[in-house]
Amino acid sequence: MGQKGAETRARLLDATQELMEGGGYFGAGLNQVIAASGAPRGSLYFHFPGGKDQLVGESVRRAGRAIGEALEDLAGSGASDAEFVGAVLRQLGDRLEASDWRKGCPVATVALETAATNDALQAACSEVYQSWEAALRARLAARPDADDLAVTILALVEGALLLARAHRSRDPLDRVARRIDALLA
Repeated sequence: MGQKGAETRARLLDATQELMEGGGYFGAGLNQVIAASGAPRGSLYFHFPGGKDQLVGESVRRAGRAIGEALEDLAGSGASDAEFVGAVLRQLGDRLEASDWRKGCPVATVALETAATNDALQAACSEVYQSWEAALRARLAARPDADDLAVTILALVEGALLLARAHRSRDPLDRVARRIDALLA
């Protein structure tokens, strides 16, 4: 694929992610994606012959990789485990607040809307969550309960993001950071 094709594909994925994060799977209609991306309709079907589910699945995976890379960057910072998780919560909180409370988790809304009815999207969401668990588990590997802690921390972070978005407040993120700090002490 040439550079122009790659740029068009990237614009379609960017637009899909933006729409999904704000309105979920059902808020990312193909007409909205085309309008937001500025790409011709034919380009959408050329790059994503599997239609909306392929587009959304790839967008979820792409967003998941971006968050995963941020986790890995923070994990290598030399901070304590609690400082690492606090930094993750701050970064996600900054992202959420800067988006006017629209960009919580790039996976959660799609997972909630489609996991019971769409096997392909359920698999994409599961893959992303598993990769995040693995990143947390790797960071916490020195602890005997790293597997349980990774799932617990991910669940707390996801819940805090949901509550922060619902309340339009960082308070749930701050409270969860304090509880995780105590958990990891």
